[in-house]
Formats: sequence, C-alpha cells, structure tokens
Amino acid sequence: MALLRRRPKKEYLAAGTIPGIVEKRASLYPTEVAVELRNQIGTQWQKITAEALRDQVHVVARGLMAYGLKPGDSVAIFGATSYEWTVLDLAAQSAGCVVVPIYESDSNEQISWIIEDSDIRFVVTDTSIQARVIDSLVRDRPTVLGVLAHDSDAMVQIIERSEEVDENALAERLDGLDSEDVATIIYTSGTTGRPKGVELTHSNFIKQIEAAQQMLPQAIVHPDTRVLLFLPVAHVLARFINFMALAGHGVVGHSSSIKNLMGDMTTFRPTSLLVVPRVLEKVYNAADSKAGSGMKLKMFRWSAHALETYAEHEEEGTLTTSVRASAAIARRVLAKIPELLGGNLRVIVSGGAPLSPTLAYFFRGLGFDVLEGYGTTEMGGPLTISMPETNKTGSVGAPLLCNQVRLSSDGELEAYGPGIMRGYRNNPEATKEAFTPDGWYKSGDLASIDDMGRVKITGRKKEIIVTAGGKNVSPAVLEDRLRGHPLISQVVVVGDQRNFISALITLDSEMLPSWLENHGLTHMEVVEAAKDKDVLAALDRAVKRANKAVSRAESIRKFTVLPTDFTEENGLLTPSLKVKRTKVLDRFADVIDKMYEGAKRG
Repeated sequence: MALLRRRPKKEYLAAGTIPGIVEKRASLYPTEVAVELRNQIGTQWQKITAEALRDQVHVVARGLMAYGLKPGDSVAIFGATSYEWTVLDLAAQSAGCVVVPIYESDSNEQISWIIEDSDIRFVVTDTSIQARVIDSLVRDRPTVLGVLAHDSDAMVQIIERSEEVDENALAERLDGLDSEDVATIIYTSGTTGRPKGVELTHSNFIKQIEAAQQMLPQAIVHPDTRVLLFLPVAHVLARFINFMALAGHGVVGHSSSIKNLMGDMTTFRPTSLLVVPRVLEKVYNAADSKAGSGMKLKMFRWSAHALETYAEHEEEGTLTTSVRASAAIARRVLAKIPELLGGNLRVIVSGGAPLSPTLAYFFRGLGFDVLEGYGTTEMGGPLTISMPETNKTGSVGAPLLCNQVRLSSDGELEAYGPGIMRGYRNNPEATKEAFTPDGWYKSGDLASIDDMGRVKITGRKKEIIVTAGGKNVSPAVLEDRLRGHPLISQVVVVGDQRNFISALITLDSEMLPSWLENHGLTHMEVVEAAKDKDVLAALDRAVKRANKAVSRAESIRKFTVLPTDFTEENGLLTPSLKVKRTKVLDRFADVIDKMYEGAKRG
C-alpha cells in the first residue's frame, strides 16, 4: 500500500483526535503489534503492526475521499464487530467525516430515520442483503455517494479508488481535524419513539481515555495487554475500549459474534475482556450444568461457594486460614474455567447492566480482577469504573479522574465531565431536557454515593414501579437475582398501579437440555418446558429465594413463563442485550392482565 509522502504535522500527534491515536502510535512504536485478526474460525491470528494499521487506514481514507466525501459528511457502517469495521471507522474520521454506526438488529424504519437524521452520504455494510436494504431506503436520496458491501469486495473497491487522491490531500485533512469536531453520531436504542442521535466529539473520547489510562495502567497501557472485543463496536463502550487499547501498547482482537467467543478466547488468549453480565452468567451456568449431578455437582457448588466466600472476606479484610485453604482447593477443582477463558485473562470489565454479587465474588475468587463500570451513550463511554484496590461489590466504582457526579433531590445521578455529549442531533428540545440549568447531564438512573465516592445504581428512574398501595419498587433487584438461575434467560418484573408484584420469565434454550438431563427429565422444547410442572416448581423455588432480598410488598407473588425468549431479532433486546421493557409490556399486556385477574387495579 502506498504511504503518505508528507506526514501530518508533528504537533498533530498529540492534538487530541481519534485518528491521532493511530498516528502517534505508528510514529513512536511502528513495529509494535496493534491488532490481530483472522478471517475465518480455525485460522491463525494475523499480526498487524501499528505502522501497517496506520498505512491501511490512510489508503482507505483516500479511497473514501475519492468517492467525493467532504469533511463533516456522515459515513454509516452497518455490520458486526470486525477489523474492517475498525479500519473504516478510523479511515472515515481521518478524512474528516462523521461515523454513524448502524446495528445489525436495527429495523428498516430505524435505519431510514438514521439515514435521514444524520444525512448519510456513504454506507458500508457486511452483506449484499444489507446493501440492498440500504439501496431501497436511499433510492430518492441523490446525496448518497455510495453503498458497498464487504461480501462484494467493498474494501477492494475503496482501496482501488485511493490512487485518485493525492497523498498530501489526506495530510491536509488530518491537519485540519479539531478535537471539538464531531467524531461520531451514535443513535440510542429507541426503546420508545425514534432513536436520538448522540453527537460525540473527538475530545469526548480522548479526555476519558487519558483518565482511564492513569487509573488502570496495568489493564490498559501495559505492553502485554490483549483485549478481545465481541460486543458490537457500534456500541459506545466497545468503541471506547477499542480506541483506548489502540492508544496504549496492547493488542486488539475482534470476535464477530458471541457464538464464536469461547473459541476465540482460547486462541487469542486475552488479558482483558469487556462483557455484559449475561456473558458471565452463561459461563457460570454452563459450568454448573457440565458438572451434571451427584458428587460432581456437589463438588462444583461447594467450590463455587468457597470462592465466593473467599472473595467476600478478602473485600472486607477478614480472610482466615480456613477460608484461604478452601479457596485454594476450589481453584484446583475449577481450574478448567480460567483455561476456557484463554488461560491469560486478568481483568474482566462488566458493564451495561448490574452484575450480581454472586457472580462478581465467584470470578474474583477464581483470581480475576472483576471491575464494574457505568456509562451511557451520552457520556461517551465510562463515567465511573471500580478499582481493584477499592472495589466494593455492588458499586460501579468512582468517577474517572476527569468526571464528577452528584445526586438530584430525588436521587437521580447527574454527571459532569469532558466525555458528556455535545447534544442530540437536530433535537435541541431533547438536548435541553437532558441537562440541568447549570449544565449537568441527567442520567435517568437512581443511585447512591458512598463516602469514598463510589456509585451504586439502584434502579432506572422511569422503570420504578409504584404499586397500588404506593410502594416504590425497583425491578432490578429481583431481576438481577433471578437471571442467575440456570433455567432463566430474562426477567421483567411488573406491577405498576397493581395490588402486587408479578414477573414475566423466559427460559434459556441453551441451558434447558442439560438442566432437564441433570434432573432426570425427558427432553422437551422451550414451549413445552414453559408449562412443565417440574420446571415451574424449580422456578417457583428460585422466585422464593429472590424474594428474600426484598420486603413482602416488593416480592413477586405470581409469575408467567413465556414460550419464547427476548432477542434482538424479535425486537425485545437492544444490541447491548438490555431488555426493551416498554415493548415487552406492550407485547405481553394480555399475559400481564391475566396474572391480575380477580385483583383490583389501583
């Protein structure tokens, strides 16, 4: 690939923009491996140095410019997490463009709105099928300069066009970038109404990356850091982690799907992993299920309890010799779990939803640093992160050094810092509503802050259930506990303006077969299991255990097992695996009403 004959100005290397991350690393550490990739499962990971990554980004950037893209134009990337996604992201920004991610699960209506609202000029998709969808939506938009698909050699076509653009023209684009330019517009999940486009600048990312590097140097900046990304890079946190790893000395790998994760873990051997709690739940439940029954199952559960006890005592500073000894035995019993996670893993960062204390203690007991973070798209990544030295299970840590937090009079978490969005695209009313008069962002989450500045999220302000008796109930407390059961995939607690609390439960189709086998039951599909007396009895016991964590007024009195799970495909999960609560309540309104038949509604 041709190289730039005139490099960007030297001062650009620290100018505070996302392309500057790659420029700086390639200039200072050209032979350092920055990325490893593989095109097919089972093949070897190919090493890409910082210099090679920069050169590929430059060529693709020039190719995009050849299509007529100007600074400030919007480029959409529609596809799964991949090396190509990263190169396109960096290349478009290097050309001065604004990157607009489109999730694979977005509906045609959502995509059409994103194209219109952000004035998309160019689109790259994973598949020709996706490209045809885009073509049908932009037919009457002559301003769209191109729609290309990776399975039809999109990158080849872009690279071929790069020769049409003078190398100095790209250098001028890079020199012209400003840290306050919009780098990306990320559209919120749109659980209600149209998605809102969150405008994030280069500075929003860079300032928080610098703060995170200071707080967690061993996990981020260390030369042997290896980060495996499998969550959608369209999501702000995965994107932030991607940029942050490239800004350090580590290596980034991309896993295109959670289905490939375990295989990629064993071959890539990451030191750091970004997950949502559901991934850790699946690892734990799979280990529990694999233990089978009888003595093996008893040994697994004894070991799990020993590790949880160890981690809890370690956190409280009350470790005893017997607790240490039990944990040492437990680690030998469960030694295969760290190996399944690559055998090299040190740090697990969990975000997107609360992590249950049981899971946190279990994985800490195995020897991992389990860190919880908190942030929203509007915050440009993590607002807070827990630290190994001051970790408190149940909290999401203290703010990054550059951020501040406070609570409103009704307990809502408010945030201030350089990562907070510039505003919502073309939506001044929503932007005004999102901030307090003195400029603090209103998160929408209820929280508490302890005397060490650690934040604990207690619920979603809009999701608080108020029963007919006036009791305020946070559904997250019960939902988080129930999701840890091997049979359960998702839970939605309901009861707003009702006389008591109920729940909708879905079954985990992956775990169901082994659970049935371990309990001496014949194989059955999810639809049958949702009505089976033994399955229902097991779930009833799980509900009663979860109820012990709350008052009687907050406890679940009835539940219904749904015959189908919540997925991105059926529109009930966001790409970051959060339940679209409003849509669930609408779709299953009749089921909910049936649970309250004969009971007065408030």
